[in-house]
Amino acid sequence: MPTERVVLNSDLRYLDSKGNLMRSRAELSVARMLAFLGHDYRYDHVLMLLDGAALTVDFASEGRYIEVVDSEADAAKFRRIKEQMPALDVIAVGHSKYSSRVGEMDSMFFYDDSDRTQTGSIFIEDPSLAFDYAHILPLVEKCSVLHGHTSTVMVELIGSMRNNLVVDFGEAKRIIKDTINVIDHKFFINKKYLQKEDDTHYYVSFQGPRGFFNLQLPKMTTWLMPGEATVENLSTEIIRLLAPRMPPNIEAIGVYIYEGVNKGAHIIAGVKKEEKKD
Repeated sequence: MPTERVVLNSDLRYLDSKGNLMRSRAELSVARMLAFLGHDYRYDHVLMLLDGAALTVDFASEGRYIEVVDSEADAAKFRRIKEQMPALDVIAVGHSKYSSRVGEMDSMFFYDDSDRTQTGSIFIEDPSLAFDYAHILPLVEKCSVLHGHTSTVMVELIGSMRNNLVVDFGEAKRIIKDTINVIDHKFFINKKYLQKEDDTHYYVSFQGPRGFFNLQLPKMTTWLMPGEATVENLSTEIIRLLAPRMPPNIEAIGVYIYEGVNKGAHIIAGVKKEEKKD
């Protein structure tokens, strides 16, 4: 049965026209460029520093030197050469992520986003992303009676970019709308006020600033909360419902809930993905 061979980086051999075995593709590219320009060069040239130490620089050509920076160690070596021999005509060539380690304006660092994971965010705010609800906040005098709101929701999704997208807007809106529909036209109450329940009802009672409340609530229209039914906790509850519906690249979710005009709450939380077990 034929099998496909996977080529690992350790399988590759970077040989220049002189037979030198290069350590990386970047070094081979520099060697080929020098040869193309007609410059003779020496690979792994030994430099004697002022403190007596011997260091190798990747390329020496016509009294000038090139160090290919492929690692933190290469960056540290280049800085040491420059500190010990500031008059030496030497430049560094490498990936942009090492440019701050070297700090040489005359050196060349190349930005390559092919191996970078970019993080971005999108936000979705639409009049259709709204829900109606009732609640009681026994610890707040003004809100300690049964009352309701129509609240709009804005959601921010933060995650790694895939094909230049965090997530498609249409797909994100569909997920958010389906989630909000779950809590639409519900009565929210802290579950600590639950006294008992049967197959169809919750029985809730509490003493508040406006008197004693004793309520029989249909289960199908009641949502028990782990804390008081504040707009902050409602934001957290929406995040809890949204998280498992999100694609795996989503790392955090922010939910804004507007309670009335020009007021509301914003909660942002990281998304922990459960590892699938075999």
